[in-house]
Amino acid sequence: MQWSAPRNDGPSQAAGNTTGNTFIMSDIQYVAPRTLDEAIGAYAAAGSAARILAGGTDLLVQMRSGAVKPGLIVDIKKIGEMTAIEETKDGGFRVGAAVSGMALHDHPRFGKVWPGVLEAINLIGSKQVQGRASAGGNLCNASPAGDSVPALVAAGAVVTVAGPQGRRELKVEEVPAGPGRTNLKPGEIVVAFTLLPRPKGASDAYLRMIPRTEMDIAVVGCGVNLTMKGGVCTDARVGLGAVAPTVLLVEAAAKALIGSKLDEKALEAAARACSAACRPIDDKRGTIVYRTKVAGVLLRRATAIAAKRAQER
Repeated sequence: MQWSAPRNDGPSQAAGNTTGNTFIMSDIQYVAPRTLDEAIGAYAAAGSAARILAGGTDLLVQMRSGAVKPGLIVDIKKIGEMTAIEETKDGGFRVGAAVSGMALHDHPRFGKVWPGVLEAINLIGSKQVQGRASAGGNLCNASPAGDSVPALVAAGAVVTVAGPQGRRELKVEEVPAGPGRTNLKPGEIVVAFTLLPRPKGASDAYLRMIPRTEMDIAVVGCGVNLTMKGGVCTDARVGLGAVAPTVLLVEAAAKALIGSKLDEKALEAAARACSAACRPIDDKRGTIVYRTKVAGVLLRRATAIAAKRAQER
């Protein structure tokens, strides 16, 4: 799709609001509101014709292929709340939905506290893509293979959602409804992710299996979040991606790890639980049998990395 630059020869080519951030490009209207209320108003009014632009790394590809033909694009990157990284007084984090992977990478503290979440977000595309791509866009694109989502599920992250009826909170795993579909209500926008403070001896890790060495889509992705005390796992969460229509929270795997010293018996039980939870498809990147097996393998490897990090904190 070719976008034409705004012209100055009449209102049919360009229209401006009070902030000068509304443009018509060919048959597509683009708005860049400065406030969340303005964004919600424009997004809700346009209904199914509207799309949110957080980073655009999925949306623009979909538009070029003709898979998506929006009547309105709402760019949320000029809204302060959407692009802020806030460390709370108790050591938690609130990350705007439009914060880029590179911005999180450059944050002095985030990667030290949540290394698994950061490594998952920083697997979204190339360095150039990471300068634009956001966890909010990755979540709302609703791909079962989105890299950031299993790690955020394992982290127990919660999203703040805002819409015409006000704000509400959802667990990350409650947002995807299926490939390309979410459980957001009409007019709702994901505003921010909240990650709770971490106790001493807690850390996380994310691993994925891909056919190539980099810049590929996960055949399986696994996020593990652990708390260790005296060599014993006291808390755990496990997220799996690309093995079902939506990213999975595998509670049975976490239950197998909790109370153990992450010995072979516990790891084997957790690996079996991950494989049992899989509902994958056969495609050109991996078979059902392969994905099911790899889910357990990645659980073991990610658990070992997370445990080592936890012991060092």
